[in-house]
Amino acid sequence: MNLAELAREAGVIGAGGAGFPTHVKVSASADTVIANGAECEPLLHKDTELMIHHAAEVVAGLRASMKAVGAQRGVVGTKQKRTQVVEALTAAIDYYPSGDEFELVHAATGRLIPPLGIPLQVGAVVHNVESLLWLANAAEGRPVTHKWLTVAGAVARPRTFVAPLGTSFQTLLEFCGGATVPQPVALLGGAMMGKVCEDFGQPVTRTTGGLIVLDRDHALMRRKLLPQTAQMHIGKSACDQCSYCTELCPRYLLGYDIQPHKVMRSLGFVATGSDIWNRWASLCCGCGVCTLYACPEGLFPKEACDQARADLKAAGEAPWKGRGEELRAHPMHEHRRVPVSKLVQRLGLVEYDVPAPFTAEQPAAQRYEFPLKSHIGAPAVPTVRPGERVAAGQVLAEITEGQLGARVHASVDGIVREVAESIVVERA
Repeated sequence: MNLAELAREAGVIGAGGAGFPTHVKVSASADTVIANGAECEPLLHKDTELMIHHAAEVVAGLRASMKAVGAQRGVVGTKQKRTQVVEALTAAIDYYPSGDEFELVHAATGRLIPPLGIPLQVGAVVHNVESLLWLANAAEGRPVTHKWLTVAGAVARPRTFVAPLGTSFQTLLEFCGGATVPQPVALLGGAMMGKVCEDFGQPVTRTTGGLIVLDRDHALMRRKLLPQTAQMHIGKSACDQCSYCTELCPRYLLGYDIQPHKVMRSLGFVATGSDIWNRWASLCCGCGVCTLYACPEGLFPKEACDQARADLKAAGEAPWKGRGEELRAHPMHEHRRVPVSKLVQRLGLVEYDVPAPFTAEQPAAQRYEFPLKSHIGAPAVPTVRPGERVAAGQVLAEITEGQLGARVHASVDGIVREVAESIVVERA
């Protein structure tokens, strides 16, 4: 089998959060393959630890992907300060302040992806480094059954480790010594772009990047938990159109027509005209710099952009690609990047900005849950029934015929207890 077939069989998807099936990416043609190990979210360390401990496999996956797509150039993106990673990897290493693939492709190739486009349109393929590890495993016939994670923040022992897919977040929390705050909630995937998680019964999937545990009363959590209606009312009354949100927007600095301050204007419109101003949100990447760093009044331009895009979609409006001008990075592009140290301070996370060292020990549980849809595309179709005994690595659900999707594999030996939107397996 070729690499695309092996990746499909093994259930390899994008591990960075989006979950796009990797077998589609390695079926394309490109001249550059980029391994995304920038890991720009504060407090998370899983990609760094993975590259240190599995450099050979990451490079093997990169080379296999290059061969599959016909690329002559491979680039591994990480941060300059990651000296152990640089020493461990034998591929090219560059420094990137952001893991956004538009930023990464521009830094690695000098090319700008078309508005609303994908890296393939400029001859590049981007993989998270964990996806490359999975590709290397797939080439040896091993499916995706485990996930690299960091659990950080208000826990007794911040750690980076490998967990069987399907493990509950509560098990992860206990594995890290439990929460050190009275009302623990978590940011799933990072402090900037992560979603608030109040249910620690949720399972680890292939797109789980890590958990940052904080108290419900932490300033960052209070902002994240503020109802959208309140966010919009505050913005309507307080935004003075300073435009800092736009001037520090990473996509704006790359030359794209994204202007959050103009979207904020639409909050004051009752009806007529809001669609005109909302279109300036179409190219937002959701990074959160505008809301959590740039705005001097603590407003919510990122959330306004989210709502604007939803409103345009509901109205049947096509996303706006911009004014059609030639893309050109802003002259201040290199000089307005957000230092992570300042970002940590702004987010109120200084006390939690500590190492989360890798441990080979793995969390263990009795119950494991495998969602049929943790990837882009159609949900997988179950191939097992309640009461059936399964082995680690066995296929639990297959790709929907003729649809974009990904297989689901068991991470432990056990007995199937439930088959619905998720498959529940109890350890035998």
